[in-house]
Amino acid sequence: MVVVGAGLSGLACALHLLGAGRRVTVVERDSGPGGRAGRVSVAGYEIDTGPTVLTMPHLADEAFAAVGDSLARHVTLTALHPAYRAWFADGSSLDVHTEGDAMEAEVRRFAGPAEAAGYRELRQWLERLYRAQMRRFIDTNFDSPFQLLHPDLARLAALGGFGRLDRRIGRFLTDPRLRRVFSFQALYAGVAPARALAAYAVIAYMDTVAGVWFPRGGMHALPRGMAEAAAGAGADFRWSAEATALERSGGRVRAVRLASGERIACDAVVLTCELPAAHRLLGRAPNRPVRLRHSPSAVILHAGTDRTWPGLAHHTLSFGAAWERTFDELTRAGRLMSDPSLLITRPTTHDPGLAPPGRHLHYVLAPCPNTDVGPSGPQWRDLGPRYRDGLVAELERRGLDGFGDSVEEELLVTPLDWEGQGHAAGGPFSVAHTFAQTGPFRPRNLVRGVENVVLAGCGTTPGVGVPTVLISGKLAAARVTGAAPRRARPRPVRRGAAGPVVPVVEGVHEPS
Repeated sequence: MVVVGAGLSGLACALHLLGAGRRVTVVERDSGPGGRAGRVSVAGYEIDTGPTVLTMPHLADEAFAAVGDSLARHVTLTALHPAYRAWFADGSSLDVHTEGDAMEAEVRRFAGPAEAAGYRELRQWLERLYRAQMRRFIDTNFDSPFQLLHPDLARLAALGGFGRLDRRIGRFLTDPRLRRVFSFQALYAGVAPARALAAYAVIAYMDTVAGVWFPRGGMHALPRGMAEAAAGAGADFRWSAEATALERSGGRVRAVRLASGERIACDAVVLTCELPAAHRLLGRAPNRPVRLRHSPSAVILHAGTDRTWPGLAHHTLSFGAAWERTFDELTRAGRLMSDPSLLITRPTTHDPGLAPPGRHLHYVLAPCPNTDVGPSGPQWRDLGPRYRDGLVAELERRGLDGFGDSVEEELLVTPLDWEGQGHAAGGPFSVAHTFAQTGPFRPRNLVRGVENVVLAGCGTTPGVGVPTVLISGKLAAARVTGAAPRRARPRPVRRGAAGPVVPVVEGVHEPS
């Protein structure tokens, strides 16, 4: 059994396969694990190159549990309070708590009792929406759109899941600032809130109800721990080994060939690489009546600084005054945001060891158009440095005085870099979650015409994001073994012996 790619989906898949008694070889072109969740060291700064927000850690724990291990044994987690801090263009700010009573009190302080009552109703709706979707529409392998014909579909419709996200949020909250806090997550799905299905509020559930966590050592600690667990369970890792061809006989793949010339015989293959790379290995792309549409991209400025700003939380959302116009610029007009909304992450808030003594690490993410609708990758050679300077100036206007002068080391990532890593449309967020690219309509994890190849990762089902790619790896393993996907039932968090908050899960088997 060969898994191509040691990102989060590939590692989750390997752990579930190992737990099912399979012999697994993991082939990774990089020198270590992580994929998108990689790590770069720059002059003593330890930079996470991918996601910075961790939600639903029990989904990672169930992968560890498949081999009799646990997330807590490899990764120390801290629950973030607040999960986010939101800054608004009018100078106001809001701490986003995942504990209901704390958030209700904060909303009351921020916008009054009527909005606090609306938040409580919204929270209950988000919880019902999550329960209606998770088992039937996210954590499942689709073989036909007819699988949607289930009572859970009626429950989802009754909850308004097929209406528009911004309108549904507006039924609970009238303050436009609060509505942004619970709808900006649609950007992760590649769709503006005005056009996104209300069902995508399940992402807001993960962010604002289920909790946000930080792994000591940064997000890269998660794939590193998963690789350790997989190696301990018998996985054979081939680092700096790029898969260049699949050796086929009839309708089956018999071996994976590496750039080194090595041939690895196999009885099945899971491809977790980017969809274009998977299609090249397969020798063809699937026929779709409409071309795949990709999510917006992002420019990321990783800045190692000699100071920080006390108003920042671990994660800070800095909203511009514009909203609908911004999404139109990103997804339709193909222009850079004229009034950007930004995610600023300061991982040294909870782990000073990620920077040299007395220094700080800041991650600034600015959404931008992908290269299908906006500037091409090569155009970013000149555009990138100018945009970086504009971002720094904007940060200083928003209260981070002296940000530019504080930067000692930096790493700028633009769509040109994403293209260089093989990401389609110059973006890290893969295929957008439009209705025609969600659930059974998203690229399947089975490959037509090849019996023993399965796909995993954010380009296939169930989609983009750390929780969903972990599920993707599990679903791919279930395709190989023929077993029902193993599900985790979260239990209340407990504190480990040394004090850190760790998630506890209870494994259950349920029919899909």
